[in-house]
Amino acid sequence: MHDRHTNRQRYFREQAQTTQKYVIPYLQQVTPVTGESRILEVGCGEGGNLMPFVEMGCEVIGVDINQGKIDKGNAIIKERAPEANASLRHDNIYDLNETEIGTFDVIFLRDVIEHLPDQDRFFKHVQQFMKPTGVIFFGFPPWRMPFGGHQQICEGKILSKLPFFHLLPTPLYAMVLRAFGESDRVVNSLLEIKETGISIHRFNQLVRRNGFRFARQTYYFINPNYEIKFGLTPRVQTPLIAGIPHLRDFFITCYYSVIRR
Repeated sequence: MHDRHTNRQRYFREQAQTTQKYVIPYLQQVTPVTGESRILEVGCGEGGNLMPFVEMGCEVIGVDINQGKIDKGNAIIKERAPEANASLRHDNIYDLNETEIGTFDVIFLRDVIEHLPDQDRFFKHVQQFMKPTGVIFFGFPPWRMPFGGHQQICEGKILSKLPFFHLLPTPLYAMVLRAFGESDRVVNSLLEIKETGISIHRFNQLVRRNGFRFARQTYYFINPNYEIKFGLTPRVQTPLIAGIPHLRDFFITCYYSVIRR
């Protein structure tokens, strides 16, 4: 599992395949996605999620705070689609405004909202980038799911495969990470995720409090991305479990939703 996060070419391909097979069809159940669409991805990394949109002929912009990933992604896209109307930018989304990048038909966050600080601010800030008919797609692991703390990035084999221990109180969590020899870089990264990790219940509150409504929601027992990662068939959680707030987060590995104003 750790290899996926160090082998960025592999990670790029996995992102592209899942977006192509699952995310774009999911979006198209709510809004047209064509070669005329403008797409913004927040937290784009190297841009793997954007590649299927590029291949459709969409105009795409990706934003990420990691300069190295942006440089690598621009190089990959230029190599694969030299005529693409695509730009990956090294920016903080909170530092951008509509005048700089315009408005979009689809704004896209996959495995990103759980990393963003001040999520309430994000929902207010992002509205300026939406066309009147625009939508925002979110896909993320609920905080209380077995690996909601992203502990799969741990360097040690035991902790990288140990579920739920990210739910320990913060001091004890940090103590366990250091006791198993995790580097300061990994410890700090995981503690940041512990601060920003988001439950489905809190996500729903943020959506409604900021004037959005749901166009679609899906609770996955088996994450669509697990097909390319582990060879598992995606599976939607049963309505009985999905309908129980708080409890469902323990049994949902991925949550998809599309919102609009």
